[in-house]
Amino acid sequence: MSELMSEAERLDAADGLAGVRGRFVLDDVTYLDGNSLGALPAHVPDRVADVVRRQWGELRIRSWDESGWWTAPERIGDRIAPLVGAAAGQIVVGDSTSVNVFKAVVAAVRMAGEGRDEILVDATTFPTDGYVAESAARMTGCSLRAVAPAEVPAALGDRTAAVLLNHVDYRTGRLHDLPALTAAVHAAGAYAVWDLCHSAGALPVGLDEHGVGLAVGCTYKYLNGGPGSPAFLYVRHDLQDRFDSPLPGWNSHAEPFGMRPGYAPAPGAVRGRVGTPDILSMLALEASLDVWDGVTVEAVRAKSLALTDFFLRCVGEYVPGGRVESVTPAAHAERGSQVALRCDDAGEVMRRLIGRGVVGDFRAPDVLRFGFTPLYVGFADVERAARVLAEVLAEAPARTD
Repeated sequence: MSELMSEAERLDAADGLAGVRGRFVLDDVTYLDGNSLGALPAHVPDRVADVVRRQWGELRIRSWDESGWWTAPERIGDRIAPLVGAAAGQIVVGDSTSVNVFKAVVAAVRMAGEGRDEILVDATTFPTDGYVAESAARMTGCSLRAVAPAEVPAALGDRTAAVLLNHVDYRTGRLHDLPALTAAVHAAGAYAVWDLCHSAGALPVGLDEHGVGLAVGCTYKYLNGGPGSPAFLYVRHDLQDRFDSPLPGWNSHAEPFGMRPGYAPAPGAVRGRVGTPDILSMLALEASLDVWDGVTVEAVRAKSLALTDFFLRCVGEYVPGGRVESVTPAAHAERGSQVALRCDDAGEVMRRLIGRGVVGDFRAPDVLRFGFTPLYVGFADVERAARVLAEVLAEAPARTD
């Protein structure tokens, strides 16, 4: 047994979160793609079966009241709130991340008011955020400017209405400075909209602590809500009365069953709702959040940093020099919960890794991306992934062109 394998065993034996792994459906595959789709919590199938067979099959329409379907968006939002550092009553669950980004950006422009006609968008953003920002700019008569997150403070001006930023870069795993950037945006009189897809459930966010006004996030990555599980929208308490959604619906009406022709928004986070909630996926998400019982985000963050440190060390010792290059920051304050390695023929390398039971993913043109979900990833997984990567690379000579 190698020294690194022995160390992995010792680290797993001392891991305070090791017992949480048993709450998931796992096999012999080393699964390092939880930053795309989280693993299935073991109790969710039975809970979903109850929703389908009893709540829908037997209670039918009565379940909107008796099974709590109607209040699920806010109830589940309150369960997510502690995981992103928010008090209750500020998060509503529903719709997709893209839809919620659109709501938040347009609402931010509307709150900013006259004279502010520019939207800034993270130049390194996930493409859909850019598409949505462009559409929101056309709809609101704003100009759109793409800037790197580090350049945002210098780019702000008295015309800036909203700034759409990613907390963690989806390609590189770089963690951006949410507290400082939020403060800069607000000092300029604009509104920051944060995309938390790659940080919610992976590290402390501190929405309330840092005065974030608007944020969105998905739930199928580190929150393990299942494929296509509904996203969430955060609107800070003091902004809720001014939050003017571009997608008003009967579910966000002050009198949803009044069926009035004129729209009057409900108070609080409810005004972030639109139409009928997607109950099956929403209640699967609610069940999945049970895996967080007794777990703190701070403990998850500490293990995440230990896992990514160990992975980088194993890669450094196993993989010959020059074959891969980490594009994920080494500094803990700048790192999310993934490691991205630049590699020749990365797509083919990842295909072969998956064939050997090490699942990460590939991002064009040359990035191997490995996500570390501390709730179920252990140090032995990390060591094995690096070792198999070295074996795969050894079988394919480095390109010389």
